[in-house]
Amino acid sequence: MMSDKTANSLKVKAEGRTLVMERLFDAPRDRVFKAFSEAGQLESWWGPKGWQTEVRSFAFKPNGVWHYCMRCTDENQGEYFGQESWGKAVYQDISAPEKIVFIDMFADAEGNAVSGMPETLVKVEFIEGEHRTKLVMRSEFASEEALQQVIDMGIIQGVSSQFERLDNHLKQAY
Repeated sequence: MMSDKTANSLKVKAEGRTLVMERLFDAPRDRVFKAFSEAGQLESWWGPKGWQTEVRSFAFKPNGVWHYCMRCTDENQGEYFGQESWGKAVYQDISAPEKIVFIDMFADAEGNAVSGMPETLVKVEFIEGEHRTKLVMRSEFASEEALQQVIDMGIIQGVSSQFERLDNHLKQAY
């Protein structure tokens, strides 16, 4: 079994068509929530290592849209270098600083959903601890097959890398 380099490793489990990922952050809940609710902060950590996120539009409110592009800027990532991955979130429910609910989808540069790619209902909970925050992200897919599709695409590795970036951002941000 491999040892984990980070003290706050990602815990992952699949429950039917839902993927549950949990991680502790050594930062107060308000600060972790703001990292998800402010465009400038999202640009500095969203996406896996070696990718830079650009926010095209951002309206953090129910029925608001966050449209973004992730670009691979790491030449060491081979065929991925220079690639773009567009995404769109449509916020459903926001209860600061406890939870954010949104529909997540692959999109094109104009913000249209990409057909054939799964849409996901994502519920992010921010659970306050003593100087720490437990983040629980539940991603609900239309089917177990759709969940398996994104697991095969590397969602777990991507989120783990992204949360490492968030952890570093939280240490630097304030």
